[in-house]
Amino acid sequence: MARVEVHAGICAMRTQIVATALNDGQTISLKVESDCEHVRKLIEELGEVNAYQEISYRRAGPRTLHLAPQCLPHPACPVPAAIIKAIEVAAGLALPKDVTITVTR
Repeated sequence: MARVEVHAGICAMRTQIVATALNDGQTISLKVESDCEHVRKLIEELGEVNAYQEISYRRAGPRTLHLAPQCLPHPACPVPAAIIKAIEVAAGLALPKDVTITVTR
């Protein structure tokens, strides 16, 4: 299981993602609590995902990135990357490590 928390920036939307590997180890169930209705729609559309498809641009590429433009109004939203990070950690394909985006002017 992996738990990821995202504070998206100026929109002030908070999202918590919980990714859990099912019995086969590569199917991942996603649960979300989010202030953003668009993120909730994205997670609903995704449902269960195949971890190996989500972590590679090969073949069809990540469904998360294919569905994001249909669900999210802002392309700089960090949540799709956070979803993919949660998936790879839950599947045991990456170690948990915080990711930081620092914006300055």
